[in-house]
This record gives sequence, structure tokens and C-alpha cells, in this order.
Amino acid sequence: MKLKFALAALLLAIFAAPASAQDASGTWLTASGETRVRIAPCGAGLCGTIVWVKNSGAKDEHNPNAALKSRSLVGVNMIQMKTAGDKKWSGTLYNPQDGKTYSGSLTHIDANTLSLSGCVAGIFCKSQNWTRVN
Repeated sequence: MKLKFALAALLLAIFAAPASAQDASGTWLTASGETRVRIAPCGAGLCGTIVWVKNSGAKDEHNPNAALKSRSLVGVNMIQMKTAGDKKWSGTLYNPQDGKTYSGSLTHIDANTLSLSGCVAGIFCKSQNWTRVN
């Protein structure tokens, strides 16, 4: 009986963890469908690293640092966030499409959806939803 209970508890823990609404970790497809970003804990917050781009040879050509313009977009850390509440983080978002870094926020809406918002001067903001890939 104890063994069955322990196995049931273990299975519940294994299958419940990925579906947790608190857990934004995983690989996410951007709204454009052209980029996948792996979000993982780093320090006291979350970091997001580009792990796939539709154009496999894409470079960070809009980066303001000339030395980084020829680097591959795959491997670029584009999200750095600190916890800002229940299912919310705030920090910075690097946009490789224009080479700029914005203040932003990330909200974990449900197990399969993230909402990201980036702002210029805290006034002009743009949001998009990302979908979990795995």
C-alpha cells in the first residue's frame, strides 16, 4: 500500500510540474513564429536564450556593437527578468530585429501562453503572446 501511494505521489509530481501555471521555464515560439526562445531560471529570475531561428544563418546584424553584428542569433540571451509578483517578471528584453534593449515584463498566462511587453520610456509599449513548444 505504501509503495502504491509513493508511486502515485511521484507520478503526480512528475506530470503536474510541467503544467504549473507558475513555471515559465521551457521553449517558447515567438508571435512571428520565426524564433524559439528557451526560458530558464537564472539567478533570482529568468533568462531567455534564442535556440532556433527560421532563417538558420541569421546574424545579430542590427546590434549597435559592431563586434557583435556577425554573431549568430542562436545563443543570444534576449531576456533577463526578475520576479515581480505571482506569475510576473520584469526586466529587459533585447529585440534582435532592431538591435535595441527595452524595459519589459513577462506574464505567464497559462501553461501554454506567455505575454511579453516591451516599452520605450515607459510610455510606448508593445505586447505579444508566445506559445509553449515544449
